[in-house]
Amino acid sequence: MILVNDLKPGSTFLDENNIYIVLDINRNKSARGQMIIKVKVKNLRSGVTTELSYTAGDKVEQIYLDKRSMVYLYDDGDMIVFMDNENYEQVSIPRVRLKWELNFLVPDKTATITYYQNEVLGIELPAKVSLKVSETADAVKGDTVTRATKDAVLETGLKLRVPLFIEQDEMIVVKTDTGEYDSRA
Repeated sequence: MILVNDLKPGSTFLDENNIYIVLDINRNKSARGQMIIKVKVKNLRSGVTTELSYTAGDKVEQIYLDKRSMVYLYDDGDMIVFMDNENYEQVSIPRVRLKWELNFLVPDKTATITYYQNEVLGIELPAKVSLKVSETADAVKGDTVTRATKDAVLETGLKLRVPLFIEQDEMIVVKTDTGEYDSRA
């Protein structure tokens, strides 16, 4: 058990059979009352972000997550299949739990799978990934007054805005937190 006063961003804990990771924490101490601790958390089972309130001295069960590096094999329609290169164990994760992550996953690339007591919670993406531009329009002459951009579709199906000099079949670096163009690969 850990005091909620000791929680910090990145901490994981179990509360009412839900697994949470702390995103932000806010402590509010008034002159007469007990300290109120508001914790912005993400439920790792459902993916929902919420805010929990505790009073100083409350305790939650601290947990530790296991992380394994696995290779993305294929998408069978309902499940996304990964394989551990060390023991060749395959893990299937429901497609609906990885909607955002699928924008950055390409077969034969490595991803980090997060576990809690043999329960697969999800995957962690690197901060940036390199992806191939599968479709983009040609640049229009005269569109260079400001930082001009155009639409592009990546090999994963992600649609984003890229600078005019990016062409089809070119590799670009994309930020996985926002889905925005970062640079050429």
